[in-house]
Amino acid sequence: MADYTAKRIDEMQAAFGGGMVKVRAELGVSSFGVQMIQLPPNYGDYPEHDHLADGQEEIYFPLGGSGQIDVEGERVELSPEMLVRVGPGAKRKIFSGPDGLRLLAVGGAPGQAYKIAQFSELAAS
Repeated sequence: MADYTAKRIDEMQAAFGGGMVKVRAELGVSSFGVQMIQLPPNYGDYPEHDHLADGQEEIYFPLGGSGQIDVEGERVELSPEMLVRVGPGAKRKIFSGPDGLRLLAVGGAPGQAYKIAQFSELAAS
């Protein structure tokens, strides 16, 4: 039997009012972090953060909509053709455009085994 998991995004558990879909937990991934971020149109309250404490670098891959990512004061336009990598110590903040924004965030700490963050686990049903 093949080892795989397939699940529609709209069938996956979300947190933060639907703003973060728990892709990693829903698909049973344990070797790296992966979440779906979904922001409504013109949303500017995504929290600025870094990953200095856990050493995690991230890649952001926009799947739909538009927006920007601010990395240490530099703004990069996000669209389905743009991939952005952000290092652990860089502060980042995401802003959605007029159509909202859906992007996949993939992360891990170079040279380290992935440590699952409790907030990314599935809540009991």
